[in-house]
Amino acid sequence: MATKEILLQHAITKFTQLGSKHVTLDEIADDLGISKKTIYTFFKTKGDLVTASVMALLDEYQEDINAITDCKTTDALLKVILIYKRGFEYIAYFKPSFLSDLSRYYPKANKAYTAFLEKLSKVTVYNLLVQAQEAGNIRSDINVSLVVAIYFTRIDLLVLGNNNLIALYGKEATFHHLVISNLRGIISPTYTNEYFQSCGN
Repeated sequence: MATKEILLQHAITKFTQLGSKHVTLDEIADDLGISKKTIYTFFKTKGDLVTASVMALLDEYQEDINAITDCKTTDALLKVILIYKRGFEYIAYFKPSFLSDLSRYYPKANKAYTAFLEKLSKVTVYNLLVQAQEAGNIRSDINVSLVVAIYFTRIDLLVLGNNNLIALYGKEATFHHLVISNLRGIISPTYTNEYFQSCGN
């Protein structure tokens, strides 16, 4: 029998890869060998299922972020890189319509998703970049708030916008250009780590 956890995991896969608008509850029920009525015992509407799926996905990513920020290394820039590297692993499996469907049809889910990314960029990443600057790893003339606003706020929309950059250029190339190359432009001359070295530093 399908549990709520199994239902959520399957819904996440369907919604992110096909777009939440185009996936019906009948499809999900058929895939799991259950009736649509069974889905309604867990979720009152499809919108509730979409929201719960998004929240479950965000909770999983938050656990990854917590593990990175809590790790022993004091290199805040490396933590920023690892957070976005993990994020790109999620984004690589998203169909662009997944994000557009949220904004058009599922306001509750979109609000939760947007709030999560806002906190990620403007709190978590901002604080890490400030730590890096205080440690002398980011140049003192750099405005960290502006860096976050330009390069790290809603990077998902840039990657999966009108042109799916990952589909066009690949996950690794897109990640290096959007994250590593932009960070390279603000680091101090004496700072490096394995990611910058691999790019020829």
